[in-house]
Amino acid sequence: MNIFSKGLDKFSGLLKIIGAAALTVMMLLTVVDVIGRFFKHPIFGSVELVGFLATIVVATALPYTYKVDGHVGVEILVRLMSKKKQIVLELVTRTLTFILFCLITWQMFLYAMDIHETGEVSMNLEFPIYYIVYLLAFGLLIFTVTIIESIFQNIKKLRELKTK
Repeated sequence: MNIFSKGLDKFSGLLKIIGAAALTVMMLLTVVDVIGRFFKHPIFGSVELVGFLATIVVATALPYTYKVDGHVGVEILVRLMSKKKQIVLELVTRTLTFILFCLITWQMFLYAMDIHETGEVSMNLEFPIYYIVYLLAFGLLIFTVTIIESIFQNIKKLRELKTK
């Protein structure tokens, strides 16, 4: 494992911890808000805060989840293929995923810049939304870099199969 992969692993681990903390805060906020609603004292802006925290959870969990293959996948037919065909299919899929998330990341940064310029804020708390969108775009950027790493790993596996 090279320095780039180790650094990406550490960074993904840090993002994972941030995501876990955001999920915990989201859970606690929801519990306190529900209890507060029972006693006629809900937390002002809790719906917005939960939405922001959910975005943080997604942005920080994507790289790590992808790295450990934690996403749901259907492999019934793929398992019947030869090892080489499986790797080629994975390479094609990851390349298409990379292209898609490059476009999504780019557009997310453009969207963040656009709402930063317009000064858009959340409805109740009047929190600048562009902070959350930039954070999501950054998480998507790290996710895209993780996809690149997995593409190179697949190419390495394919070369190893050819030499055998």
